[in-house]
Amino acid sequence: MYVTGTDTGVGKTLASAALLHALRAAHGVAVGMKPVASGSEATAEGWRNDDARLLQAASAPRPAYDDVNPYALPLATAPQLAARAEGVEVELATLLAAHACLAAMADVVVVEGVGGWMAPLADGLEQADLVRALDLSVVLVVGLRLGCLSQARLTLRAIQADGCRCTGWIGSAVDPAFVERDDYLELLRAALGVPCLGVLPHATSPDPALLAARLALPNGNGAP
Repeated sequence: MYVTGTDTGVGKTLASAALLHALRAAHGVAVGMKPVASGSEATAEGWRNDDARLLQAASAPRPAYDDVNPYALPLATAPQLAARAEGVEVELATLLAAHACLAAMADVVVVEGVGGWMAPLADGLEQADLVRALDLSVVLVVGLRLGCLSQARLTLRAIQADGCRCTGWIGSAVDPAFVERDDYLELLRAALGVPCLGVLPHATSPDPALLAARLALPNGNGAP
C-alpha cells in the first residue's frame, strides 16, 4: 500500500500511522516505510527523520530504521535538492531491497511517499516508478481546505494516468477554520469515484492508534 497526498503537509504520515494501527488490528502485523525523507536530524545512530520514526513506532514487529527509511536526508526541502546537497544518489534498487526486508516480516507494508504525487523521489525517479515496481495500490490523502477539490481530482487523474490504481482516499482536516469541510467532503465523494476510507479530524497532538478506529481499509486488506 502506497500513501500519497494532494500536497505536502496534508497529513500523510498521520494517515499512514493510523492505517498501520488499523492493519495491525486486522492482521496482527504491519510495518511502515518512508523510502526517502528530507528534514532529518543527526543522532548517535545516524540521520533520523521524525516521520519515519513515527512509522517505525507504529509498526509491529518493529523493523530496523534503515529498512524503514533507507535515505534520511538532512535538509528539509525537496528530496532532489536534499540529495544533491549531500552528494547522495537515491537508487531504486536500494528502495526495493529495503521493501523486500520489510515484506518478509509483515503481511502488509505501508509506504509513505513524499509531498504530492508528482514530487519526484529523486532525479529521474518518480513515485510512480516505485509503485509500479512494487505493484502497490495507492491511498490518496486529501488535505481538506479551499482548493482541495481540484487538487484531489488532478492527483487522482495523474495516479491513474501513470498506470497505478487508487483504492481509496482519506480526508485530513488540516485547516480547522475550514467551515465548508462537510460540503467539500460531499463533493469529493461524488467526484473521485473511489471509496472514502475515513476522515481524520484536526488535532494538536493526534494519536494514530486512536485515529485508526476512524478508518476503513481498502478492499483486500481486511477491516479495522
